[in-house]
Amino acid sequence: MSKEDKKETEFGNTKSSLDCDRIIEKLLSVRQERPGTLVELDESDVDLLCQQSRDIFIKQPVFLELEPPIKIVGDIHGQYYDLLRLFEYSGWPILSNN
Repeated sequence: MSKEDKKETEFGNTKSSLDCDRIIEKLLSVRQERPGTLVELDESDVDLLCQQSRDIFIKQPVFLELEPPIKIVGDIHGQYYDLLRLFEYSGWPILSNN
């Protein structure tokens, strides 16, 4: 994994790195498991992920000009396995947004 893959973030008084690829691998590791299977993430990783996500969303413009084709889905009400099924059906963002 290159240095570009690890983002350095100032969080509180300590500097921590967030390994997004490792978190994604953990989250996707339950794809073939029974719905409801828990994925254990470190609290510090979740905190950093939330902070970095917030920073990215704040920098985004309110109005987005998007190129078709676009797939729009409804609210999944926090159902992680529904999200995985949507990605299986519609394509994974990293592969379908190129």
